[in-house]
Amino acid sequence: MPTAWAGWVWFAGVMMIITGSFNAIYGLVALVDDQHYAVGPQGPLVFDLTQWGWILLVFGIVAALAGFALFSGAMWARIVAVVLAGLNAIAHMAFMPAYPVWALITIVIDVFVIYAVLAHGGAMKDGT
Repeated sequence: MPTAWAGWVWFAGVMMIITGSFNAIYGLVALVDDQHYAVGPQGPLVFDLTQWGWILLVFGIVAALAGFALFSGAMWARIVAVVLAGLNAIAHMAFMPAYPVWALITIVIDVFVIYAVLAHGGAMKDGT
């Protein structure tokens, strides 16, 4: 039976599903209408918006799948969740000047997800 700390893992799983879904939606928007996102006079930060759209779409789908897999306590899902939450937090640092509140909220949620998975990820397994 899962321990009382499993609530943290449920939180992490739900947050991974939500943030993964948001990233997938952002990716789809960039793919469908690459003029939707405002770009400064020097152009996109790193990538063409179509490339960024594909990256976000794949990243979002993998994050959402890892979120669902966290509910089973799978070790691979815990590893993927920590890596993706860390990458998501780092990526949102680039958006801090343009969207400071949204970027900060996302980074804080990613830190909580990392904490939940690292500290209590084993709580979903039987007998741990």
